[in-house]
Amino acid sequence: MPLTDTAIRNAKPATKPYKLTDGEGLYLLVKAVGKYWHFDYRFLGKRKTLAMGVYPDTSLADARERRSQARKLLANSTDPSELKKAQKQEAKLLSTNTFEAVAREWHKKQSVKWVPKNTARTISLLERNIFPFIGKTPIAQVTAANLLVAIQKIEIRGNIETAHRAMMNCGQIFRYAIATGRAQADLSLVLKGALTPVNEKHHASITDPKKVGDLLRTIEGYEGAFLTRYALKLAPLLFVRPGELRHAEWSEIDLAASEWRIPASKMKMKAVHIVPLSRQAVEILQALKLHANGKYVFSGNRSTDRPMSENTVNAALRRMGYEKDEMTGHGFRSMASTILHEQGWPKDAIERQLAHAERNKVTAAYNYAEYLPKRKEMMQAWADYLDGLKAGAKVIGIKQA
Repeated sequence: MPLTDTAIRNAKPATKPYKLTDGEGLYLLVKAVGKYWHFDYRFLGKRKTLAMGVYPDTSLADARERRSQARKLLANSTDPSELKKAQKQEAKLLSTNTFEAVAREWHKKQSVKWVPKNTARTISLLERNIFPFIGKTPIAQVTAANLLVAIQKIEIRGNIETAHRAMMNCGQIFRYAIATGRAQADLSLVLKGALTPVNEKHHASITDPKKVGDLLRTIEGYEGAFLTRYALKLAPLLFVRPGELRHAEWSEIDLAASEWRIPASKMKMKAVHIVPLSRQAVEILQALKLHANGKYVFSGNRSTDRPMSENTVNAALRRMGYEKDEMTGHGFRSMASTILHEQGWPKDAIERQLAHAERNKVTAAYNYAEYLPKRKEMMQAWADYLDGLKAGAKVIGIKQA
C-alpha cells in the first residue's frame, strides 16, 4: 500500500530500524536518528540501493519523482548509483578548480621565468580586480559576461591599459585551463574588441641631433648626486632599459674586455644580453669603480645592498628642465634607435643591441652574441657621434658601406 504524508509524519523510531514501503522499490527507512528515503533496484543482475534524501527535507512527492527518474535511467541501461557518483565527482572537481585556484597554479608555473616585479604585479592585479568577482566560480562555469563585468570595472576607473593587461592574463589562464582539461574555451577571444582601445604611448624622447647635443651638455653640467650624474652620462651611451642600468652589478662588467654581460634573469626576454662598451663608457665606469661601494654600480642612497631608485634618472631630468612629455630615462633607447636607423646601421644589429623580442624565442636564447662585431663597431661610432654633438660640432652620421 502506498505511503501517505500522515503515516510518514507519525512514524516513530523503534528499537531497530524499520522500513515503510511505498512501492516500486521506494521505501522510507525509519531510524532513531532520522527518516531516510531509499530506492532498491537490480542492475546487471546485481541488487543495489540508491539513497534518495532525508525526510522532511525530501518530501514524499520529491522521493517519488526521484524514483521515477531512476527508473527511466534503468530503462535506458544506466545505473543511477554510478551516475550519481560521477555527478558528485564532477561537482567536487568543479569546486576544486575555481578560477582563482587555476589562476594561482598558472601564476606559480609562470613565475619561474618572470622577474620578481612582474610576478608581484600580475598576482596583485588578479587579486584586486578579478578574484573578488569570479575567483570562487569553477573556471569551466565562468561566462564571457562574468569576465567582462569584472574587467569593465577596471575600465570604468579609467585604467584602460590595466584592463587590457587583465584581459591578457585571463586569456593565458583560460588557455592553461584548456591545456590541463579544466576549461573548454578562452573567453578573452570571445571578448576581443569589447574593451576601449589603448592609445599607444611612446616614451618621450629627443631625437633631433641639435637638441641631443643640448641635452648632453646639460647632463655634463648637472650638479646633483655623483651617482645620478654618472647614470645620466652612461644612459645615452648604452641605451639599455632603465631597470637594467640601475641593476647593473660590477660582477657583470669586464672593463678589460670592454663588455657588460647582463644575465638572462634580469632581461625582459630572459636571454643573456651583451652590451659592448665604448671607450667613453669604459672611462665612465672606471671613474665609478674608484667610488664603488657594494655590488651595484649604482647603489641606493640608503643601502648599498639595493640599487638606485627607479625614479632617480627621471627626477634628475625634471630638475634639469626636461618635462615628462619631452624626455624620459627610457627615451635614450628611442633616441639611439631613431638616429642609428637614420644613419643606416643594420636594422638587425640595432634591434639586437636594443634586446627587442624575437619571434623565435628559442633561437633568441642562444643568439646573444649575434651581430656582435658589428654591434661593437656601432657602439663606438655612436659614442663618438654623441661626443661630437656634445661639443657642438656639425656631426654627420657615419653611414654604412
